[in-house]
Amino acid sequence: MKKILYHGSDHIITNPEYGHGSYANDYGRGFYCTENIELAKEWACTRNADGYANCYELELGGLKVLNLNQGEYSILNWLALLTRYRSYWQQRSIAEKAKEYLQEYFLIDISGYDIIIGYRADDSYFSFAQDFVMGTISLKQLEHAMRLGKLGEQVVLKSQKVFSQLCFLDYEAAYAEEYYQKKIQRDKAARRQYRETKGEEARVTDLYMIDIMREGMKNHDPRLR
Repeated sequence: MKKILYHGSDHIITNPEYGHGSYANDYGRGFYCTENIELAKEWACTRNADGYANCYELELGGLKVLNLNQGEYSILNWLALLTRYRSYWQQRSIAEKAKEYLQEYFLIDISGYDIIIGYRADDSYFSFAQDFVMGTISLKQLEHAMRLGKLGEQVVLKSQKVFSQLCFLDYEAAYAEEYYQKKIQRDKAARRQYRETKGEEARVTDLYMIDIMREGMKNHDPRLR
């Protein structure tokens, strides 16, 4: 089985190499892709400069895939990974304790996986995650917020094996005049909808990070569903 992937960049990458990239990305060091060429073009123009959507074909045979958006995982598994790898978080005491709790009880060992599929904590979406860790929004609000703006999923290639099964096909130019503006508008739409959601009256039954810690909730706790 094969999958077509796109990687947005400021240059053409015909031969992606294992071991490159920043450790401080959402899921650590890896090659970050999407199945949506339009999103790849937006990501290519992040710095308001023209870029490229590089296109690849990936042979999936024999690869181990972790899909964090499948039913067996919760958004807290994604958040635990985010707190593990992303470098900037609020330094207040509740946030520090929340990070420690998430990593102790919800962190998944990703070392045995070739591919990780999950949310992209880009721009406004990272601020949504920070708000939950700080205790200002509920778990339900976070789950809703991560679907705002139609961000889509990212596909991260993590192992030497997966790189050996990746084949460059082609590229398309991405022009900042169009795609940087699309990225900005997507982020603005997500923030606007988030403010509306955040302003809604909270329910007594809503779970906040402090509730999860106080009640000792751990991975696969039915109360988190």
